[in-house]
Amino acid sequence: MRIFLVLLLFCQSAFADKPDLFLLKNYDKNKAIIGWVMSEKLDGIRGFWDGKKLLTRGGKVLNPPKWFTKNYPPFAIDGELWTRRADFENISSIVRSQDSGERWREISHQIFEVPNQAGGLLDRLSVLRAYLAKNHNPFIKIITQTPIKSKQQLGDSLGKITRSGGEGLVVRDSTTPYQTGRLASALKVKKYIDDECIVIKILGGKGKYLGKMGSLQCRLKNGNVVKIGSGFNDNERGNPPKIGTQITFKYYGLTKKGKHKYPVYLRKRLTN
Repeated sequence: MRIFLVLLLFCQSAFADKPDLFLLKNYDKNKAIIGWVMSEKLDGIRGFWDGKKLLTRGGKVLNPPKWFTKNYPPFAIDGELWTRRADFENISSIVRSQDSGERWREISHQIFEVPNQAGGLLDRLSVLRAYLAKNHNPFIKIITQTPIKSKQQLGDSLGKITRSGGEGLVVRDSTTPYQTGRLASALKVKKYIDDECIVIKILGGKGKYLGKMGSLQCRLKNGNVVKIGSGFNDNERGNPPKIGTQITFKYYGLTKKGKHKYPVYLRKRLTN
């Protein structure tokens, strides 16, 4: 009975209600975005501070050291827990461990939103900027929002970031008030499109991958099935995502028959 109560208390402390956040839609090149703002899309772990505790997108309560959250604001801030480009696995191992300690010094909290504040995006970010001017925290960074003056500027910025190993851009209509859900005023811009699916079958490999995973069959939200055979390292081929796992993959548009062009595995989808 005592063990059950300990486990129950751990589960209650480890998870909170899933935060109601804004989410990104995919950018359409025909979308009018002149006058919006853009910033780099950082490939880290979503970190939502509710004024008292730090949560993932799925509602898992994180355990950063007290020195990390010293002088965090008494109001909500939303951003990405991040180290550098192409470092997702390291970020995840630090953030999701219950005892990462000094490794949190690698992390910065890159803020792109201050929920529940009045005005447009820049007004909301200015609330945090004013707070930090009087309450310094070296780990909180406000992401620069650059005004978009032309589609050429957008394309040039996207190319520069992707050539440097970045994931892409986020473009937002900075005049809109704070909203949650998947927004038409907040879009991700990439050289490729990404999506999520559930692993339904693991297919064996051939040649140098004999005895290992060769590809995965995955079911999309619309019920369609996609086969993914590239993007895996040797360790992932030896220890593939289990059936039922949600994964993220990228592709380069659709064929005339609606099939995904060149699907490539990116990572397991972290649901918590």
